[in-house]
Amino acid sequence: MSFNVDDLLTVTFTLFAVIDVIGSIPLLVSLKEKMGGIRALPATLISGALMILFLYGGKPFLGMMGVDIRSFAVGGSIVIFLLGLEMVLGHEIFKHEKNMRAGTLVPIAFPIIAGSGTLTTVMSLKANYQEMYILLGILINLLCIYLVLISLKWIQRFLGEAGMIAIRKFFGVILIAIAVKIFGSNLQAFGGGN
Repeated sequence: MSFNVDDLLTVTFTLFAVIDVIGSIPLLVSLKEKMGGIRALPATLISGALMILFLYGGKPFLGMMGVDIRSFAVGGSIVIFLLGLEMVLGHEIFKHEKNMRAGTLVPIAFPIIAGSGTLTTVMSLKANYQEMYILLGILINLLCIYLVLISLKWIQRFLGEAGMIAIRKFFGVILIAIAVKIFGSNLQAFGGGN
């Protein structure tokens, strides 16, 4: 069996677009300030573990908990919507713990990095690509995520306070739009049946 570079690139870029760690920078900086820092390695490892868990056992895992993919996507979209609203309005909705450990799993690893869209995409890619390519694509994306998380201070300094506020509001609107799209398409699927 020959190694297909095109398949690896397609899977890697698909995941990169869905995870959108670059677009999440203003939100991550905002959370970093609230929590007094972000634990980059644990956040990366936890989000990676979630993606790999969903690669190999996503449907059975959700089924065991009595949750289908659509319900999972709707729940994740509500959290993303609230985070976007918080960025646009500048009002705190999530009462974040002043604790890096508490915020590492929720909302950083899930739903910001490994959100319902990412986890659903991981499971969907299995229909067209071998697990080896998806696993490698996940690992490459985890490296990008880690590099962004450890560079947040430098990125924040480069953009400045005014730049961060503008980008935070812009990406807040984008997050709201993504949340509405995920919510709407999955709610429509509920109405249409299986």
